[in-house]
Amino acid sequence: MIVLGTWFFLMLRGQSPQVVAQVLFGLLTGAAVLYCLLSGVRATADCLSEEKREGTLGLLFLTDLKGYDVVLGKLAATSLNAFYGVLAVVPMLAVPLLMGGVTLAEFGRMAVVALNALFLSLSAGICVSSLSRSARTAAGATFLLLLLFTALLPAAGALATAFNKIGSLRQLFFLPSAGFSFYLGFDNSYKTGARLFWSSSCVIHSLGWILLGSAAFIAPRTWQDRPAGAQKLRWRERWKAWSYGTCVQRDAYRDRLLGTNAFYWLAARARLKPALVWGVLGLLACGWLWGLAKFRHDWLTVELYSATGSVLNILLKLWFAAEVGRQLIEDRKGGALELLLSTPLTIREILRGQRLALQRQFLGPVLAVLAVDIVLTLATWRQTAHDSDRNSFLMIWPAGMVLLVADLAGLYWVGMWQAISSKNPNRAAGASVLRVLVLPWMFFALISLLVSLKTARTGQEPGGKFFVSLWLVPGLAADIGFGLWSRSKLLTEFRLAAARRYTVLPGFWRRWLAGNTGAGTGQRQRADER
Repeated sequence: MIVLGTWFFLMLRGQSPQVVAQVLFGLLTGAAVLYCLLSGVRATADCLSEEKREGTLGLLFLTDLKGYDVVLGKLAATSLNAFYGVLAVVPMLAVPLLMGGVTLAEFGRMAVVALNALFLSLSAGICVSSLSRSARTAAGATFLLLLLFTALLPAAGALATAFNKIGSLRQLFFLPSAGFSFYLGFDNSYKTGARLFWSSSCVIHSLGWILLGSAAFIAPRTWQDRPAGAQKLRWRERWKAWSYGTCVQRDAYRDRLLGTNAFYWLAARARLKPALVWGVLGLLACGWLWGLAKFRHDWLTVELYSATGSVLNILLKLWFAAEVGRQLIEDRKGGALELLLSTPLTIREILRGQRLALQRQFLGPVLAVLAVDIVLTLATWRQTAHDSDRNSFLMIWPAGMVLLVADLAGLYWVGMWQAISSKNPNRAAGASVLRVLVLPWMFFALISLLVSLKTARTGQEPGGKFFVSLWLVPGLAADIGFGLWSRSKLLTEFRLAAARRYTVLPGFWRRWLAGNTGAGTGQRQRADER
């Protein structure tokens, strides 16, 4: 938040204090509300499902604890860091208030919106967690539930209003959205929509309590392993046949993969994974073709080409980051990784097997996206009128394709190491994305800010090659640097890191300070870990 606020404060230094205050307040409060909405995905989505997987949730209900005791206790324990983060942002939000242009009532309403969004997100996460056992399923379902309340319902209401299907009932679609209450929290919107603002706040707060009460009701009734009914077993067998094949198909598939690499078979048993990636890309292609059929030549713009390439590249990178260490994390948490390490399989064979599984799932889609990028590059080249713009785009598209391949390679090594050193797949994927994808963009933003300030003072603006290099070089440096570091860790400390699930590591700052006190401390720590 400090970096974001400083960035825009410096970019708007030529404007009046009132304008700067309003822009800063909107950006900072928007970022705070977004943080609150995503807190449940990270903090509470896996709190009860993790207890189910480890078999400890049932032990809690063997005591005198009730469902609401467990749910409220879990909510308090997992949400403290998120709540402290919101409190830490409050002084930052008060800076625009002191600059003028922002009223105290506006500041108070935004605080209500942020806390309401946080409560809804945490309640949604713990409600979904009471129904789930998988960490990835719980996080994904929590995100979709929050997306439904925040964006999909308002979009459906707007679409129905455009076709005159719901009339005055359209407001009901907007009330559960934190984005709607955020919009109404500003003074200009609040003057005409005060009743809607408080109605939306009450609906969001009520939804949080409904989800929390549902979790308290569901949790004591879903921790047991119940026998499946006949119909459920039939559907389970059908899904197993679709995903893994029939018995004959599984035997042939297993023989073929085991002949290549044992871990390859373990990580690539589900045959539907490549089909899912192709299915999502096919849906995006259908949407793109629908737009072309509807809007004709208005659809074929350089801006849309850039958006299409960005969406495809980001989608593949994020999906790859989520999949790269999933098998290792599941094996590590279930104790299967120790069994694998007791076999003749070497560390390099395990890494190669995971690489082959990822190659089977993503190689075809990556090649297809690269082919689409080439087509979009040619289309952009044809539509660009000026030679300078044409040269700039001809540099941007190849740089994006190079970064796609390099980022996937970096995410492979970083994701594999994070899978060994992280507690759950969500944190492993987040740490990989932060190192490989987010940090280069932060560096790009910082240098671009300094360049903009220098340009405002001297009037000399660098060309497009400078910004393309500023985007490409830090990305490649992050891929190479973090990738080589993670590869070295995997080849030298794989077994040691795999055994750390039985030990509690100290925090980052304690480890860093201990590392600076001398070599003896690090040697004693490594000896204790062994």
